[in-house]
Amino acid sequence: MEFSLFEKKEKPLIEAALIKFLDKSVSQEGTLSQAMNYSLTAGGKRIRPLLLLATVQSLGGDVSKSYEIATALEYIHTYSLVHDDLPAMDNDVLRRGKPTNHTVYGEDIAILAGDGLLTLAFEIASGGSLPAGKKIALILALAKAAGPKGMVAGQTEDIEGENQQLSLELLKAVHEKKTGELLKFSVHAGGVIADVPPFVNTLLEEFASHFGLAFQILDDILDVIGDSKELGKKTGGDAALNKSTYPGLLGLDGAKKALKSELISGKNNLLQIENYYKNAGGKFDIQLLSEMLDLLKL
Repeated sequence: MEFSLFEKKEKPLIEAALIKFLDKSVSQEGTLSQAMNYSLTAGGKRIRPLLLLATVQSLGGDVSKSYEIATALEYIHTYSLVHDDLPAMDNDVLRRGKPTNHTVYGEDIAILAGDGLLTLAFEIASGGSLPAGKKIALILALAKAAGPKGMVAGQTEDIEGENQQLSLELLKAVHEKKTGELLKFSVHAGGVIADVPPFVNTLLEEFASHFGLAFQILDDILDVIGDSKELGKKTGGDAALNKSTYPGLLGLDGAKKALKSELISGKNNLLQIENYYKNAGGKFDIQLLSEMLDLLKL
């Protein structure tokens, strides 16, 4: 299946699920619900839930049983953006082309809206029709990916790395946690739902690592050369906070080469998975995930 067709079919379902679970769980009349809804409906590419669903689809799993986990994942990503934008962190006033949550509702409500999104994510993940064992495994993996060993650790290291010149190795380690862990969870969750064997799971994890690094390298490059109107957020933020970036360490051309290398490595992982299923008499739809990688090309 072409990714454009898959996205056209699945993205509206993701958008509907984001609001359905919020309306079901939180009073629609209160400020908290309004603030949570504001960030959930601010738009975005929905890369993480689409990556999860595309992984399930590519492996022949049941996409209809995946929406709760995909929605929970996007709730956590959205909470992280609300908190990232706060004055105490990145102090951004624009997100996805709209004023950030705290500029509309105030810093106090924005913090609580983020807290609400985070905790509601696990309530959502506990529902659905997946077997209990899979739910527990996925909730545990999501908590690890989002928590003090994953995304939160990366955010902390990112803050502590301001006004310092990090080595390339350290910068990769920060981004593997801050950005990569939730992207890795997307692919891991797809593999769990589709019941992949251990060998395929290992290749999926490698693919997700390359996807995550490519995603961050591209983000760093666009912060230098991108258009703020097209991106929906201000550019030059990394330089303003004196953060180490791939263009800063490698130069713009070097960062572009690093991006290309990660994309090639990710494609190779997908080819290995395809060959495994061919030899095993199974089928793997390489096109979906391959085209998702292509979204990260300059």
